[in-house]
Amino acid sequence: MDVVVEKLTDLTRKLTITLPESDVQKELKNGYDKVQKDVKLKGFRRGKVPRSVVLKSFKPQVEAEVAEKLVQDTYFAAIEQEKIDPIVHPEISEPRFNDDGTFSYVAMIDTKPEFEIEGYKGLEIEKPVVTVSDEEVATEMESLRVEMAPLRSVGDRAVAKGDIAVVDFQGFHNDKPMKEVKNDNFSVDVGSGRISPEFEEKLVGMRNGEEASHEVEFPAKYPNPVLAGKKVTFKVKVKEVKERILPELDDEFAKDVGSEYTTLAELKTAIHDRLLRQKEDKADGDLTDRIMHKLLDLHSFPVPIRLVRYEVEEMIKATVKSLEENGLDLESAGINREELAERNRPIAEKRVRGDFILKKIAEVEAIKVNDEDMDRGFKRIGAQYNMPVAQVKQYFGGSRDDLLPFVNELLNEKILAFLRAEAKLVDALVSSENAGA
Repeated sequence: MDVVVEKLTDLTRKLTITLPESDVQKELKNGYDKVQKDVKLKGFRRGKVPRSVVLKSFKPQVEAEVAEKLVQDTYFAAIEQEKIDPIVHPEISEPRFNDDGTFSYVAMIDTKPEFEIEGYKGLEIEKPVVTVSDEEVATEMESLRVEMAPLRSVGDRAVAKGDIAVVDFQGFHNDKPMKEVKNDNFSVDVGSGRISPEFEEKLVGMRNGEEASHEVEFPAKYPNPVLAGKKVTFKVKVKEVKERILPELDDEFAKDVGSEYTTLAELKTAIHDRLLRQKEDKADGDLTDRIMHKLLDLHSFPVPIRLVRYEVEEMIKATVKSLEENGLDLESAGINREELAERNRPIAEKRVRGDFILKKIAEVEAIKVNDEDMDRGFKRIGAQYNMPVAQVKQYFGGSRDDLLPFVNELLNEKILAFLRAEAKLVDALVSSENAGA
């Protein structure tokens, strides 16, 4: 076996692998023998089809099967011979039976980046301050009050902030109707900002049965990609105006919120605790983000192109799934796939580099996922989806490939927990003073 290695980039190798005539011809003979033994052709008994007929009729099939077998039988021996450690499966191309009786193919291989890990212990990270104010609890209480308020029609009164306006609307862009921007009997919570502050503001003062045209300019980063960055004219008809009858904030209100509450004070305490947990979870995530940013700043090295490409595709799939949930696709949302890929590429590169950094730390610190970690992970998923642990395990299956993404997630969590424990948390004021020194 002859292997020619070309270094295309720091991490990408092109292997041209050529197999000797004797090995190739032996496999071809075995392939044709098998076909000749099993094939049935009109005018011939099974096993009695002449070799010349087999060659003429089954050459493409036999060569395809033999080529696949030759690649499978020799690829791993080739990379072992050249002492190459691929990080992902190879791209196999150009399989060819040559005139001299040999067989050759090309394997494109990405290798693991080599780098030294440093500075990951004692990272100075600004400590998040987590508190919940009385004003935040009051705001949440008011949101509950609005959410639970019954509605009543206001008749001919004009729309005011806080009302629910039931409308029909059609959006136009460049004087053309937008099929995705149309709805009938649509309820708008005026003043909430959930649709668009400008759109909602223009409804204020309209009355039941009134029609109007409103022009709304949506910001470039508007969440709905169909509307983002566009100037849209809305033809709107108000069908009904409803107002909320806000309940009193008392013990009876608390009981209406949930049977577990008997007093308003209990409800306030529960809201305070929930907001605190949410902030602590967010702070934990922010701390992790800051650690990763520091590690990425400390370590700059090339990453495998195909891993980045895979990560980009996963990000595009997530975008497509989000659009599909709203009845859209990339084309109808006005999103160019290539431009989306380019926008996502820098983020994908950071994710791939970050994963290599974490795995290097795990290697140096001998951090591994054990049975206890697995059981804890299974229990967490079971609690999240209200499933017995046995059912969670059954869902994942028993093979290594099925469990690999889950194990990788648990390993990253364990590494990040180690880094948080090793980090030097500093108050925001101290951090600012150091920066200015």
